[in-house]
Amino acid sequence: MTMVPMNSAQVSRYGMVAITLHWVIAIGILMLIGMGLIMDHVSLDPMCVFQLYQLHKSIGITVLMLVCLRVGWRLTHAAPPLPDSMPVRERQMAHLAHLALYGLQVILPLSGWAMVSVSVLGIPTVLFGTVPWPDLPVLATLQNKGPVEAVLKGFHHWAAWTLAVLIILHVAAVLRHVFILRDSVSGRMLPWLASASRHKRWKN
Repeated sequence: MTMVPMNSAQVSRYGMVAITLHWVIAIGILMLIGMGLIMDHVSLDPMCVFQLYQLHKSIGITVLMLVCLRVGWRLTHAAPPLPDSMPVRERQMAHLAHLALYGLQVILPLSGWAMVSVSVLGIPTVLFGTVPWPDLPVLATLQNKGPVEAVLKGFHHWAAWTLAVLIILHVAAVLRHVFILRDSVSGRMLPWLASASRHKRWKN
């Protein structure tokens, strides 16, 4: 059994580490958005609300750590190039959209952490009911927390809606590449294609 060597021209997909992080983070974000909508618009028993908030915080912090890992991986591993047939303006828009997605994936959990840290209720965060998580030091010691909490809550709310809109646009762009342009862009982040690519590189 021999491995067919790959050169830079053959690399047109993300690696499995990037793909795994992408999909785990995506699932976490969708869960957070769903829980946020429930917490804002559904009347629940106070204990259920408490448990949902704790789970929301736990997943949010986990997503933050995974996004930091994803950014670190991205900075040390080049992304596969976009097709040469893709217009320059469209490439620029794609890069800007990805930067915005990365930025919001960091800003949203940080703003949630800040909001919890300055909460007038002072409820401690315990990740998944097991790991105590500290508040941000400066915010936790503020004397008048109410106004700061209100600002952070509004920011977190609208940042979440902005991220939701960007996700919808991202999905729409992927579907455009699949059904209209029919190019290879949409396959760069699909895990089953990555498995197929690895299988093809190992032949007798």
